[in-house]
Amino acid sequence: MDAQKNQKKRPALGIEPRERSQEYEATWCFWRRRRLIVALLAFFGFFNVYALRVNLSVAVVAMTERVETKLDNGTVVLIPEFDWSPKTKGLVLSSFFYGYLITQLPGGWLAAKIGGNRMFAIGIGATSLLTLFTPPLAHTSTSLLIAVRVVEGLFEGVTYPCIHAVWSRWAPAGERARLATFAFSGSYAGTVVSMPLCSLLAHYTGWPGIFYVFGIMGLVWTTIWWLVVKESPEKDPLISPSELKYIQDSRGTQAIEGSKIRHPWRAILTSGPVWAIVMAHFSENWGFYTLLTFLPTFMQDVFKFKTSQTGWVSAVPYLAMAIVLQVAGHLADWLLQKGVLSRTNIRKLFNCGAFLAQTIFMIAASYATSVAGCLVCLTIAVGLGGFAWSGFSVNHLDIAPPHASVLMGLSNTIATLPGIISPPLAGSIVTGKTAEEWRVVFFISSAIYLLGAIIYGIFCSGEKQPWVVEAETEPSFDTDGASVTTARGYDNKAMDHSEM
Repeated sequence: MDAQKNQKKRPALGIEPRERSQEYEATWCFWRRRRLIVALLAFFGFFNVYALRVNLSVAVVAMTERVETKLDNGTVVLIPEFDWSPKTKGLVLSSFFYGYLITQLPGGWLAAKIGGNRMFAIGIGATSLLTLFTPPLAHTSTSLLIAVRVVEGLFEGVTYPCIHAVWSRWAPAGERARLATFAFSGSYAGTVVSMPLCSLLAHYTGWPGIFYVFGIMGLVWTTIWWLVVKESPEKDPLISPSELKYIQDSRGTQAIEGSKIRHPWRAILTSGPVWAIVMAHFSENWGFYTLLTFLPTFMQDVFKFKTSQTGWVSAVPYLAMAIVLQVAGHLADWLLQKGVLSRTNIRKLFNCGAFLAQTIFMIAASYATSVAGCLVCLTIAVGLGGFAWSGFSVNHLDIAPPHASVLMGLSNTIATLPGIISPPLAGSIVTGKTAEEWRVVFFISSAIYLLGAIIYGIFCSGEKQPWVVEAETEPSFDTDGASVTTARGYDNKAMDHSEM
């Protein structure tokens, strides 16, 4: 009996140091955890996504600015390099979104088929390459500039759906919120950094330098991502057996070959939880795009801000969003791991709570009588969106992991519409540049936030939907005999005995 007791104790004694070592590595040696490397590179990927998106917004100021030009007769006059009308300038700036809208669903479908990691790299890499050609094309023809921005939008449109295809394979169930929100926060960090950096580049190198610097940065990132990030942890030769097993066990070992995935479109399009996500994504983007487009103008009209002062004001909400995203993602996963709330209730609490607070602070901002008060209210309203993103933006992975990329494509397609609808609607309302007119714009955003909270609160689910199983395939075996792909996923038996 004593010998049997000793035999039972040995494995426990042997496992304990490894568990402690793994916990230590998670804290200090993040580079040994491959999923964290994926998250870090995804962060810089979205950093590039938004840097490449907003670069023209800054460059266009320098492109249309009046500069001293010496004519052939020796006369010095002030004329812009590109003498665009307001209509032409608006078309140039909005052309990106027309391409961006088209490829959301196709991008999600392709990501599920050929791998989210590849499509993510292709999307950013192609956009970066086209960015390098922007200056010569702009000098050649305004039509060519508009065309290249549309094509850039086509390629960038695949990025958000693609990253969910990556997380459906790489993210353990208990870490979805923190990994996804950390990656998404790169978007806002990219905006905060790139806007002032673009201004510096325009001043010291001329506006073409903006496109050359960010284009090269994007291509460097693309190369690193392509070499390092694999489609799934099963295909990563550098992942440890213990991390592989942890990911497989935690996510439900779902990793079906992309070519075998069949998306149940009827079930998807008639699913209440799916449309709850779509409405939440639409609501969050409506308020966000309204402020993204009109915050400087609002501060100028209502508080008589000088144009030179609006740049830093525009960056503050993005900074708040980037910070809150980190806190919200970790908090959501912590509540889930501790069993404080169910996954469904966590998603509802974070999303609906954020929307209700945003409703209040948007209205408060419209009635603020001081710059400081207004800026605080708007920063809180935008920043609280980080909690909403820890709700709806990872919800696709909760309800249908194999189809998360196409679900993100669906929700992001509809969530792109506010970027097209909101600016002209606000422009038609604010004709006299009065505080009362701006109040109407803010009330519309608040109403949409409130509607999003109601619909999401009623129809949201954090559980895997029954129609997901119907989309999976029959069991099939890999040729090496070491692993098996089943209808429920990928079970790598060869790794079980190596390390826990």
